Amino acid sequence: MAAELTAHELIAKHRPTLDQALEAIRTRAYWSPHPEHPKAYGENGSLDAAAGKAAFDALLGTRVDLGQPGTDDWVGGETSPYGIELGVTYPHADIDTLLPAMREGQRAWREAGAEIRAVVCVEILKRISDRTHEFAHAVMHTSGQAFMMAFQAGGPHAQDRGLEAVAYAYVEQVRTPDTAEWSKPQGKRDPLALTKQFTPVPRGIGLVIGCNTFPTWNGYPGLFASLATGNAVLVKPHPRAVLPLALTVQVAREVLGQAGFDPNLVALAAERPGEGIAKMLATRPEIRIVDYTGSTEFGDWLEANARQAQVYTEKAGVNTVLVDSTSDYKGMLANLAFSLSLYSGQMCTTPQNFLIPRDGIRTDEGPRTFDEVVADLARAVDGLLGDDARANALLGAIVNPDVKARLEAATGLGEVALASREIANPEFPHAVVRTPVMVKLDGARKYWEGADDEAAFMGECFGPVSFAVAVDSSADAVDLLRRTIREKGAMTVGAYTTDDDVERSVQEVCLEEAAQLSLNLTGGVYVNQTAAFSDFHGSGGNPAANAALTDGAFVSNRFRVVEVRREA
Repeated sequence: MAAELTAHELIAKHRPTLDQALEAIRTRAYWSPHPEHPKAYGENGSLDAAAGKAAFDALLGTRVDLGQPGTDDWVGGETSPYGIELGVTYPHADIDTLLPAMREGQRAWREAGAEIRAVVCVEILKRISDRTHEFAHAVMHTSGQAFMMAFQAGGPHAQDRGLEAVAYAYVEQVRTPDTAEWSKPQGKRDPLALTKQFTPVPRGIGLVIGCNTFPTWNGYPGLFASLATGNAVLVKPHPRAVLPLALTVQVAREVLGQAGFDPNLVALAAERPGEGIAKMLATRPEIRIVDYTGSTEFGDWLEANARQAQVYTEKAGVNTVLVDSTSDYKGMLANLAFSLSLYSGQMCTTPQNFLIPRDGIRTDEGPRTFDEVVADLARAVDGLLGDDARANALLGAIVNPDVKARLEAATGLGEVALASREIANPEFPHAVVRTPVMVKLDGARKYWEGADDEAAFMGECFGPVSFAVAVDSSADAVDLLRRTIREKGAMTVGAYTTDDDVERSVQEVCLEEAAQLSLNLTGGVYVNQTAAFSDFHGSGGNPAANAALTDGAFVSNRFRVVEVRREA
């Protein structure tokens, strides 16, 4: 295949970006090549807001023809959480035809080497970045995120996570030299001499099982980690969030072809309504890597049954915030209110349980009882979401009926401290928009005493539902925190304390149970947000996830190093 993008051109264009990414993961300092502000786009080939919206509108009711082999049908059916029928259809694949075709290009892709693979991946990300406005609408209308969040989280933040994975993949592959001269002295005899060649070889085909809520943010790390390490990648989107990943596959195939590689190194596996192809795909012998974000139940199934593959999962957890004391009470309340409200709590990092001593806490405004803390937090949420326009911009839309059902059922679990209300969205009247609910529970009351408090707060209740859990003391809160992480897992842990002993205890729990901890956040950084190149998303060390985005372990087992020895 003739290359329109030569290796020299790609290296000259993108090696500086790769080098900056390598430096960022080394220093953990802030860096991003992808602008967060919508007005930064519109020059140098990127789409501005109007052009991006027009490009998205032009997709509605069309067929996304990827030109991939084995297409036996056209499938679709996505409906925006904002009430729009997307009407987009995608190729449905005969897997027995598609998978062999995907393997055909792997030799040339392997032989290209780590640097070429990396800069090809950076070119894919650059072209996606140029279409960030278009992708933002695609993410918004499949996930229910409000536009600005869809723009940032589905655009630059997702692209950062993809580039971060490329950087880690490159580091791990070049850790071992391509060749080595080996000589072992033999005394009076001639030394033993060998020439050794070391080649990173891919495992096979990677399968990315997409999620509904963050199709690009959660999808890009696995996609680019596998591609950059020499593997072909089959993308199986969530059936309610196909469009953003279909566009991603389209861009990847275009770049691969122009760079002289087989476009079939990346392909899409869309499914018919109710078909449920994930289990079938995950256990195919050709699939050697699986990346999955979603429920614990299916994540556990994958880990147990996809035995031919290396499986990376991000599942469910019970995220907990321990509130012991604070030197900035208003800042704490504002920070937590925003964390609870962002995207209607439909994030794997949103706090669910607030462990608060029943005798109250110390603050810079004097002591506050348990009931006062909970009431003040409820008022902070109400104040933040009091204006409907602002509320719509923060909350987005409820992504599916299951989330709405959990929200409504939560009011029957205990005393409601913060009632949810319905908000109208004038631009999208069919959107389901709800403010968060908070319920008071007692951490010392067990089910055998006639209440189900522990059963409620010890299970994940995904969505805009949180529990204010009264505990006997901060020490009891630390013990409950440990048990929660150990038994249920946590993507995030937060704590507020001015007591050094409590801080040390919480930190020790998180170190022992491998949970990411945020302490005393009162400003513009929130427990449910992480920055690529600096923060680790998940740890891979507790039941919420077996992998971290992104570290060396996330990429290093996607390839193996094969050695060829020759006598010198």
